[in-house]
Amino acid sequence: MRRFIPFLPKPTLVPVIRLGGTIGTGTRSLNDEALTPLIEKAFKLKPAAVALLVNSPGGSAVQSSLIAARIRRLAEEKKVPVHAFVEDVAASGGYWLACAADDIWVDESSLVGSIGVIFASFGFPELMARQGVERRVITAGRSKSFADPFLPQKPEDIDRLKALQTPIHQAFIDHVRRSRGIRLDDSADLFNADIWTGQQSVDLGLTDGVAHMTPKLKELYGDKVKLVPLGRKRSLFQRFGLSLVDETLGAVEDRALWARYGL
Repeated sequence: MRRFIPFLPKPTLVPVIRLGGTIGTGTRSLNDEALTPLIEKAFKLKPAAVALLVNSPGGSAVQSSLIAARIRRLAEEKKVPVHAFVEDVAASGGYWLACAADDIWVDESSLVGSIGVIFASFGFPELMARQGVERRVITAGRSKSFADPFLPQKPEDIDRLKALQTPIHQAFIDHVRRSRGIRLDDSADLFNADIWTGQQSVDLGLTDGVAHMTPKLKELYGDKVKLVPLGRKRSLFQRFGLSLVDETLGAVEDRALWARYGL
């Protein structure tokens, strides 16, 4: 005899994608390759919405763009709203990711912004001269030793770097303007890489309000909304510490980015 199960309404699902850490191509970093399975899984669940939990000081502009574009593309294809919730920081590339959402919510003490582009390195020519070290470089191509940290800084290298940064900065600005639209305070200087606290960012139109994820999603989708956390799994090598050198170097780079925001 066949047994019939009474109809049960499906729970309201909101997958939560954690976007925590620096953005780049390393195994420790947020990047499009690593996040693609999580992002696609989130939208395949037929959710009421997708939530992004953002805590990032930034990193690669290209990876930021790829991740954000993938989220927007699926959101529009599936007609699913996306909500971003900022923890400590959504700065530079971290804010780029937050702008993939339809709205952005912050804590009062969150740090938001840094809409700019940076190139940072070290210079060692005087140290090398004191130590009697001679730099020998042979290139085919005038720009092959461009911005060499072992040579004195050249005005033409600075000009070239600024010429490279300008279109990247403009792409970032365009992304923010498309995302935030008329919510932005056009009377403010928003694109000079300044950072703001949570409520300041709301006042400037960079974010939409002060709210934490769980209560806000319950407010939007009801008390019975089911949050489904989605996070990256560590590789076997990472679990057993077999990529020690890569992990150590990556940790130093990550620490330098976080330190800019006192974290």
